Parts: sequence; C-alpha cells; structure tokens
Amino acid sequence: MTTPSPQACVVLVTTGSEAEAETIATALLEERLAACANILSPVRSVYRWQGKIADDREWLLVIKTRAERFAAVEARVRALHSYEVPEVIGLPLLAGSADYLDWIVTETADG
Repeated sequence: MTTPSPQACVVLVTTGSEAEAETIATALLEERLAACANILSPVRSVYRWQGKIADDREWLLVIKTRAERFAAVEARVRALHSYEVPEVIGLPLLAGSADYLDWIVTETADG
C-alpha cells in the first residue's frame, strides 16, 4: 500500500460561465479541497464534441491543492458542473516556493 504524498498539484477545470467557475471555486475553498483557485476569463476553447468542431468561450479555473485531494476535487467538480463531460485535469507541481507549497498543504488540511 502506498501512502499519498502531501505534494501539491494543479487542477485545471473549464466552465461555461463565470458564475459557474465562482460557484465551483467557492465550494472547493469552503470544503478545504483547494487552497486557491484562479479564474481566468475568457479563454477560447476549440475542441471536438459529438463529431463536430466546437469553438466556445469558457472560463478556466486553475486550482491549487494536494495530490491526495484530487479524487475529492474531481467528485465535487462533477457534482457542481453543468457539462456532461467536464474537463478536470490534475498536473503535478515539480517545484515551487517552499512557503507557498506549505501553505497549500495547511489550507487543504482536514479541519
């Protein structure tokens, strides 16, 4: 059995509106699933959906959390998200300011 690392990660989520991004970000912060969520807007997303090329304006959430929290973040995003197939991508942080990484761990601790 492996022990999850407190290593920080970044989770990327796109939404169809700023209000939806704010709702998701607030829920993740209130539930201590994220230490921080940046909302970037608007971003242009070009993708294949149901056999066609789609070109939409979306809002991008850049969420900072612990790697061991990814599954809980994904579940919460799916519960709140309006998309049938929401983008929820976790990326490991290879390096960062020690103080900032410690802050992420502290802010996402059970409490």
